[in-house]
Amino acid sequence: MNRRSFAILCAASPLAAMLAAQTAPPPPPSSAPTPAAGKQPPSSAPQPYQAVVPPTPGDLTVWPSGVSPDVVGKALAEHFVTNPLGQTVAYPSTTPRRMVVIGYPEVCTWYGALTFAQLTHDDTLRDALIAKFAPLMPGGPQASLTPQRHHVDDSIFGVVPLQIAIQTKGLPIYDPKYLEVGQGWADRQWGPLAANSPAELPQDVHDALVKDGLSPETRLWVDDMYMLTMLQLEAYRATGDRKYLDRDAHEMVVYLDRLQQPNGLFFHAPDVKYFWGRGDGWFAAGMAEMLRTLPAGHHDRPRIMSGYKLMMAALLKYQGADGMWRQLIDHPEAWPESSSSAMFSFALITGVKHGWLDAATYAPAARRGWIAVTGYVDQNHDVTQVCTGTGKLDNMQYYLDRKRETGNLHGQAPVLWAAAALLRDEK
Repeated sequence: MNRRSFAILCAASPLAAMLAAQTAPPPPPSSAPTPAAGKQPPSSAPQPYQAVVPPTPGDLTVWPSGVSPDVVGKALAEHFVTNPLGQTVAYPSTTPRRMVVIGYPEVCTWYGALTFAQLTHDDTLRDALIAKFAPLMPGGPQASLTPQRHHVDDSIFGVVPLQIAIQTKGLPIYDPKYLEVGQGWADRQWGPLAANSPAELPQDVHDALVKDGLSPETRLWVDDMYMLTMLQLEAYRATGDRKYLDRDAHEMVVYLDRLQQPNGLFFHAPDVKYFWGRGDGWFAAGMAEMLRTLPAGHHDRPRIMSGYKLMMAALLKYQGADGMWRQLIDHPEAWPESSSSAMFSFALITGVKHGWLDAATYAPAARRGWIAVTGYVDQNHDVTQVCTGTGKLDNMQYYLDRKRETGNLHGQAPVLWAAAALLRDEK
C-alpha cells in the first residue's frame, strides 16, 4: 500500500478522527466571561428535571408539560379543522345502502372544538370551524353529506348550526339561517317518524313511549342520552324556549329508570346487560351537560342529580390504578379504553367545578383521568386505543374483542369536552 492510500484510509477511519482530536492544538481562550459563582448557567444548558407538583392532589389548574388542557385542546381542535368531511355509514332501511355523510362522531368533535374556541377566545379557530361547516348548509356545495335518517345518530347534526348561532349572536358574522336549520332538527326529533325510518323498538312499546311525550327516535340504548340530550339542550340554549328543556329532561328520567342499575352503572340496553365503557360514557356526559343547564328549581333535576351522583360514585370504584376505565367497566382484565375514560373525566371535572361532587373525594380521580387520557394522544394529535363503532349485542366477548382504533373521532370528541371543562369557569 502506497503512502497516499494509507493516508486516505487513516483519514476516513474513526481512529484517525480520534487521533486528530487528541493532537490538535487547544482552541484559543474564549472571550466570554465565566459565570459568577451562584449564578444560573445559560438557558441553553440542560436543566435538571423538576416534577410539577400541584398544590393539592385534586388540583385542576396546574399540569405537567404537554398535559395542560389549553395545549391539548388546541392541538386536537386544529387537527379536526383539517380532517376530511364525512364518513361511510350503513342505512339499513327498506333499501340497504352505504352512504358518506356527516356522522355523529364528527358532530360531537365539532361541538367540542367550537366550545374550546369560545372558552379560549380563539376567533380564528372559531371562524375556521364555521367555514368548514358552511358548505353543508342547505343549498351548499357539500349539502349532500347531510344525514337523512330520522334517528338519534343523524339528528344530532343540528347541534353544530345551533352552537354556531349561539356563539355568533350579536356579532357581524351572525347568520339567522344557522339557528333556523338547527332548530328544525330539534323540532323534527319530536315529530312523527319518517316513512323510511321504522322504529327500532316493537311498535307497541314505541307507541306507548311516544304517547308519554318521548321522541319517536327513542330506542332505549344508553348512547341516546348524549345524542338526544345535546340537540334539545342546544335548542334551549339558543332560543330560551322551555319546551326543549322540559321534554329533554323527561326523556332522561325515563332512560335513568329503564337502564341504570343499583351499582350506578348502565346496561347498554334493557336486553344487553353489559356495562360497556363508551355507552356509559355517553350517559355520564349527557347528565353532566343536562345538569349544567337545568335550573335549580326544575322538577326533574333531583332525579337526574341522584342518578348522576350514583354513577360518579361507581366510577371511583372502577377507575384503574393507571387512571383509565376499561372497555367493560366492571372487568379489570378488559383493555383500557380512551373514549370512555375521556367522557368519565369530563363528567367528573364538571361535577367538581360546579360543586355537585365533593372536591376532596372526586377531584383527584378527575385529575388522574385527564392525565391518563392525554397519554393516549399521539404525536399526530390523534387519540389512540379508541373502541370502534359498536352496536349492541348480547355477548360479552363481542365487547372485549372490539377493534381498537387511532384517530377515531369517538375519541377525539370527548378529549375536547374534557379540555373545555377544565378551562370553563363553572362557578
